[in-house]
Amino acid sequence: MSIPHLLVHSPKDTCGVVVVEDLKAGTDMLGLITENDTTFHLKARMDIPIGHKVALKDIKAGDTVWKYGEDVGKATADVAAGEHLHVHNMKTKRW
Repeated sequence: MSIPHLLVHSPKDTCGVVVVEDLKAGTDMLGLITENDTTFHLKARMDIPIGHKVALKDIKAGDTVWKYGEDVGKATADVAAGEHLHVHNMKTKRW
C-alpha cells in the first residue's frame, strides 16, 4: 500500500486528518480508516495543511462533525467533500 494522505478512525467519521506536508488542491488523496483497515480515495478541493481536517462527505451548516468516532463540533458553513475543515467553518459545541 502507498503512504496515506489522510487518516480516519471510524467509518462513521465525517472528516479525516491530513498526515502529509504540502497537500495541494487536486491531489487524489489515499485515505485509511484505521478501525477496519480499509482505504478510499478522495480528491482535495483546496490546499490543506498537515494536521488539519478534511471533509469526507458534504457537510451542511449545523451538521455534527464526527472525528475519532466522536462528536467534535458543528459546521458553521456548508463544507464540500475534499474541502479544508477548520475554525473558519466549524466550531465546538462547548461554547
